[in-house]
Amino acid sequence: MIEITPAAASQIKTMLSEQKTPLANGGLRITVEGGGCSGMQYAMSFASRKEGDQVFHQHDVDVLVDSPSLVFIDGSVIDYTDGLTGAGFKIRNPNAKQTCGCGTSFEA
Repeated sequence: MIEITPAAASQIKTMLSEQKTPLANGGLRITVEGGGCSGMQYAMSFASRKEGDQVFHQHDVDVLVDSPSLVFIDGSVIDYTDGLTGAGFKIRNPNAKQTCGCGTSFEA
């Protein structure tokens, strides 16, 4: 299960509405890849659903996660912050043993 905060949902809706080409059955895709300063890193993009995706629907938006990535981020909370230290999506991942200072990579 992936939780989407209202702030993240609002930002996803805004960004999807700004897409030049509307996505059929689309949403925010989150994947986990090798790399980053802690060994694994998050990648996000707007994409259409693929076969095998897990779809998490909350607050009228969809977050798409492939099965291999879900192993690393199951139970996470996707949030969006906009403050003095910068704006962006933040993932609170209970499976991360440690995270890097920038928040985009983690050790599983």
